[in-house]
Order: sequence, then structure tokens, then C-alpha cells
Amino acid sequence: MSKRKTVISEDSLVALLRNKDQRGFSILYDNYSTALYGVIHKIVHSDEVAADVMQDSFVKIWKNIDGYNQSKGTLFTWILNIARNTAIDRIRSQEFQNSQRNQDLDSTINLIDSQGSSQFDVDAIGLGKVVEKLKPEHRLVIDLLYFKGYTQEEVSKEYGIPLGTVKTRVKSAINHLRDYFVSFSLMLLTWLV
Repeated sequence: MSKRKTVISEDSLVALLRNKDQRGFSILYDNYSTALYGVIHKIVHSDEVAADVMQDSFVKIWKNIDGYNQSKGTLFTWILNIARNTAIDRIRSQEFQNSQRNQDLDSTINLIDSQGSSQFDVDAIGLGKVVEKLKPEHRLVIDLLYFKGYTQEEVSKEYGIPLGTVKTRVKSAINHLRDYFVSFSLMLLTWLV
């Protein structure tokens, strides 16, 4: 049975977090952990590593909440970027690279078998369906950047798209996603009230 999400305004949640109120952390975790885990898992492709990265991400969020600036975006966008960057840092780390090279054959086969049946599906939280509504060029950059861990420079080089165009597409895609989530949140709040 899934826990019911607590409805709280973003301003109130940020205030709780900045006051280091444990309730704020609990609400943040309950409301956003599933979405963050899905994005992290898409990048690291391992349940164990995803859980570890998620824990690191929430610690960073807790410690750095004073760095959140509402004028630059929503709380969700800010925490999503922290989780995404933490996951990318992990897969680029030498320790992670070595662990991937040093897995024995049996554990690799077991990993492949287990992922075939139980890999976390971002579509289970609906994020994949929302991204599908974007224009194809926006969908491509979001998929590469947020789900596959590419940098903007890597997308530019690999797909032959000017870096400025990649940045413009990302900004446009994020604006479309933000508009969707804002309208969805308003609809949900109206439904709950």
C-alpha cells in the first residue's frame, strides 16, 4: 500500500526544510522520492546504487536547502537536478567504473536476469508519458540529459546539434513540463478541496 502524499504549499515546505524541521524532510521524501528514484535508476541501472545515490541526494538537499532560489525554478526542478547530478557523478566516479569492470560473470548474468523482470519503470509514475507529449526534438534532449546522464556538450557532439540549440531545447522542454505540472497540481488541488 502506498503512503498518501501530504499536500503542502511549496513555500511552506521550503520554510520547514530551511528551519531543519524533520516534518519537512518527511513530507519532501514522501512526495518526491518515487520520482527521484526513477530518474536516478534510469541513470545508474542498479537498485543498490540507485538507493545509495538517492540517500546521498536527500542529504545534499537537506544540507543545501538554503541555496534553493524560487526565482530560478520550482523546488521539484531543484531537487531533481541535485539527484540527477549526484547520479551522474556516481557513474563517472572511478570507484563505480572499477566496480562495473570487476563484476564476475555469475553476478553479471544474475543482474541481467533480474533487470529483465524487476527494473524500475519511470512510466509507473507517469513521467515517461508526460515526456512523450513533448516535441520529438525536446523529447530527445530530455531523454539523453535526464534519463541517460549525458551532458549538454555530449548531446551536441554526438548528435551534431549546436550547443546553443541543445540549451534552447532543454529550456523549452523544461518550460513545457513545468506548465504541465503546474496545471496538473492545480487540478489536483481543486479535486482534493
